[in-house]
Formats: sequence, C-alpha cells, structure tokens
Amino acid sequence: MSAAPRSRAQRRRDTEHRLAHDIDVWVASASADGAPYMVPLSFDWDGESLLIATPADSPTGRNLAATRTVRVGLGGTRDVSMIEGEVDVLEIDALPRERGDRFAARTGFDPRAPATPYRWFRVFPRRIQAWREVNEMPGRELMRDGRWLV
Repeated sequence: MSAAPRSRAQRRRDTEHRLAHDIDVWVASASADGAPYMVPLSFDWDGESLLIATPADSPTGRNLAATRTVRVGLGGTRDVSMIEGEVDVLEIDALPRERGDRFAARTGFDPRAPATPYRWFRVFPRRIQAWREVNEMPGRELMRDGRWLV
C-alpha cells in the first residue's frame, strides 16, 4: 500500500530540495531530426537554472545546441521530478570563474580541465512535474510556462 499523496506544495518543496542537494540527473535530448538520446550528467542548481556540461561534439552537446530544448529526470522512478526546459549554450570560458568553480566543487568534475572541448548548458525550467506513485498523478504539474503553480 502506498503512502497518501503529498500536497502539491510539498512536492514543490521536495523538488526544490532535490535541485539543491542532488548531483546527477538524466538528460534526454533529441537531434534536429528527432533521434532521441539520454545520458546521466552532473548538474548545479543556482535557484534559477540547472548548469550542466558535456563535450561540445557529443550527441547531447550537439542536440542541445541544435534544438535548445531538453527534458531532465531528477530522482528515481518512484520519486521523480520531470523538468522540461529551454537551453542556453555557453562556451566553456564564457561562464564566470566563480560559477565554474561552484560546479566543480559540487560535482567533483571540472569540465574546464579536459583536453576535449566542453560547453556549458544552462537549463531554464519551463515545466515541472513531480510524483511518486499513481495516486500522485493528479496534480503532478508544479510549473507551467516557467512559473510555479503552487
């Protein structure tokens, strides 16, 4: 028997906690012709956007640069926040040093160091859904058009 469904306000608090404390997300992108691709990547949340980094010439890097859209899965399948977002693409040296240092400290990886050219990708959430079990499917939408609904 599953627990009683959380309120939407609690789901928002839980999602914001995950954004502030988790380190990894599943990043789903698609090529310009619609071929899907999904990878786990580390991220940093600054209260406004998720910052991720991946090689510029990787399938994810190419997809995000081409389409400027992404879907991110945060958490496990029985406690997930799904984030659809718009993507800003930044060259690796375009981010303020302090922000890159924060990413490196949080994730344990500094994408400015490898010889392989990386890019930064800032994901601005446009839609967020959160649920645990089927009893939380109603009311799972917490953000629409970049604005919190609760």
